[in-house]
Amino acid sequence: MCTLIVRTGPTLSLMGVRDEFADRPWEGPGEHWPEYPGVIGGRDLKAGGTWLAVNPAARRAAALLNGHGRAAGEKTKVSRGDLALRAACTGEGPGGDLGHYDPFHLVLADLSRVRLFSWDGAGLAVSELPAGTSMVVNTGLDPDSPRVVAHLPRFRDQADWGELITAEPSSDASALIVRHELPDGRVFASLSVMRVEIGPGDVTYAFTDLTADRDG
Repeated sequence: MCTLIVRTGPTLSLMGVRDEFADRPWEGPGEHWPEYPGVIGGRDLKAGGTWLAVNPAARRAAALLNGHGRAAGEKTKVSRGDLALRAACTGEGPGGDLGHYDPFHLVLADLSRVRLFSWDGAGLAVSELPAGTSMVVNTGLDPDSPRVVAHLPRFRDQADWGELITAEPSSDASALIVRHELPDGRVFASLSVMRVEIGPGDVTYAFTDLTADRDG
């Protein structure tokens, strides 16, 4: 996932935009993982993990974004897709030897707090998101990101976030919904949008597939 917007309050709101290569196979949200009972998320069919996991029973969600930094070794690298699953299931951040993972940002959120775990390939930084509305991108909580500069004020002021994801895809650095056609013919684009609402008595998960020409 490349963008996550978080709004704290009596109801915790998260909206994520997943950007990925269009030819990478995936399927929509469900309870796809018997080892993580009750955890819901879309599944990456190449590596088996997810980019946004929700644990309704625990009133908890975890979102994974790719980060910048030193890549893991090709021979020992493991998928980052299990990080959000484990965090949503256990309520704990990543631990142990993280050297097998490429850089990432992991947001772990419940009604009491929202934590950001950022691994750059050398060290793990942990912080708490402030109250109100925050925007996390591939460079973390980065107020200078063109995407954050362009959109965070709108998310702070806009009650209905749904209106903000209807723009035509763009290759501009500030675009929220993106589409890049690469020289080799592959397409990197926004594939889906997820909206999670966590309240004291209820959890909702809305999913929008942006790939209108997708088979299945």
